[in-house]
Formats: sequence, C-alpha cells, structure tokens
Amino acid sequence: VQLQASGGGLVQAGGSLRLSCAASGRAFRNYSVAWFRQAPGKQREFVAHIYWGGGASHYADAVKGRFTISRDNAKNTGYLQMNSLRPEDTAVYYCAAQLGGDYRLPEKYGYWGQGTQVTVSS
Repeated sequence: VQLQASGGGLVQAGGSLRLSCAASGRAFRNYSVAWFRQAPGKQREFVAHIYWGGGASHYADAVKGRFTISRDNAKNTGYLQMNSLRPEDTAVYYCAAQLGGDYRLPEKYGYWGQGTQVTVSS
C-alpha cells in the first residue's frame, strides 16, 4: 500500500487542521492506520491509531481530547482532525499502515507516507 499525507500548514495556537492520508495499492481496509509525528531533534512519536474496521482508536496522552482519528475505507483515506492546537504540536506528521503488532511502535509499521509539516504559532 502507498500512502500520501496532506493537509499540514501554519496555524495559530487554538486553531484546527485536518490531515488526510490517501492510500493506494493493496486493500486499504485490511490495514490499521496511525499517525506519528517528529519534531526537530526528537524521535518519532505515536499520535493516534485506528483499527482496520474503523472501530476502536487510541491516542497519545498529549493529544487525547483534542485530536480525532478516523477513516473512510470507501475513499481509501484516513484522517486526523486536530483541534485546540498548541505550539508543542509543531512537527512533521506521518501516516502509517500496518497489519498488526504494537500500534505505538513505529518499527511495527511497514508503510509510511511522506510527511506533512504542521506549524503552530503562539
């Protein structure tokens, strides 16, 4: 499966953005989808995950209550709605897909999008 992330940009603190992850190739509906982010000088960190069926989802504590992950299997697209953005959310955001494994670990994902920059100004 090939992934392409989009939707990043520059936003003021308190604002919102919606990231999209468009998938092509093998059956997208069979894969769990996650978002990770990486700030300059930091390791890539888990943000959110959703199972293939679009049911249960998981969030990092830092984004819980502000971010919402979703997917539309008919459109082969995953989303990350980000509200109440903070300067510390500034990072490159990556979408990733997996068939199984610990959803919090980037090394468990075999497919990655190219990343989209999110910058939150104070």
